[in-house]
Amino acid sequence: MKSISRTRIKKNAPWVIVAGGVNRLGGTDKANLALVEYLLEHDHCVHVVTHRIDEGLAQHPNICVEMVPVPGRSWFVGERLLSLRGCQVAERVTLQYPEARVVVNGGNCPWGDINWVHRVHHAWAPKTDEAPWIHRLKHRMAIASAKRRELYGLRAARLIIANSELTQRHLIELLGIPSRIVHAVHLGSESEWTPQTPAEWATARQRLDQPADRPLVLFVGAIGYDKNKGLDTLLRAWSQLCLQPEWDADLVVAGDGRALPQWRSLAAKSDFSDRVRFLGFTEKVPDLLAAADLLVSPVRYESYGLNVHEALCRGVPAIVSARAGVAERYPSCLRDLLLPDPEDSDDLIRRMLMWRPGLQNWRKRVCEFSKELQAYTWRDMAERIYNLAIHSAPEIREVSELRGVVGRTR
Repeated sequence: MKSISRTRIKKNAPWVIVAGGVNRLGGTDKANLALVEYLLEHDHCVHVVTHRIDEGLAQHPNICVEMVPVPGRSWFVGERLLSLRGCQVAERVTLQYPEARVVVNGGNCPWGDINWVHRVHHAWAPKTDEAPWIHRLKHRMAIASAKRRELYGLRAARLIIANSELTQRHLIELLGIPSRIVHAVHLGSESEWTPQTPAEWATARQRLDQPADRPLVLFVGAIGYDKNKGLDTLLRAWSQLCLQPEWDADLVVAGDGRALPQWRSLAAKSDFSDRVRFLGFTEKVPDLLAAADLLVSPVRYESYGLNVHEALCRGVPAIVSARAGVAERYPSCLRDLLLPDPEDSDDLIRRMLMWRPGLQNWRKRVCEFSKELQAYTWRDMAERIYNLAIHSAPEIREVSELRGVVGRTR
């Protein structure tokens, strides 16, 4: 085997990125987009294998895009096609350019180079007891498959990037990954996402038809049968808060998922139906954050929590589960916003009641912290990953070795 020179990697080597999405619509997708943009900026040819990509990015002369379909909207099938196509592209590129680097996400493609982990399936097994039986069956199959693919993919990796220190610990403690190859790199920030100005706040309120004298609480997240994002905990707390005369806030829920119709129906029949709005999927999260006074995210498992990160960047206080990766970045002055137990709706009530009288004071505290978050951009994150890849400078592995890894996991 020959060693790769760092200069050669930096100047000439193409990269292969295998990712579900490379766009600005989701947390993981944004992260992948930032890395691809950084690589293009440094004159690398980038081969992207994905289900969805930013249209503008796809027009770049140095990018080669392999679009992978999702037949019948079955992500279970789509993920396997992504894995197969990712291996094919990685093999083709590395045969032609042995110094090429390949980045995969978790268990989405069993290629033994750089694995960028945004979720650890072994860290939390969601339950779907209230889902239809067919969904429960499919869910169990999907989780078992995800764990198996995750284990194979991560144990094959030569360099692992974790999106938080929490993820890093899970990889080492639960999967037995050697600590020397796992590095925590936090997600970055949108440079233009600064604390909301009074004018932005007022304009965003008008768009939502939200009265200026009523605080707005925001929930952003997927609404699935697994209840991972903790919407059930929030709505239990909300039902009790709305019984108290002093509680004058309204709730907006942004997010889509199979369980959305069920939650909409339950809320419509409740005593607080006029105090909550379900928006479904929306691309207007920046506008929602501009209008919000508080974000609540009582997640049961979250490897990071970009919704919380973005709220803080906009100067919006965020109550989040202490189990979320983003919680490790909270300074001591914001620790009262961390929820120790995401199942404890009574504790969530106490924290929301604590926030309400000091609304403006909490906003000032968060604005100080937001400066720190804004100083670390998506480009900074991509640069850290790039430097880790360059300085790890592993020896070239024979493609036959990699085929062995792929063969055991297909």
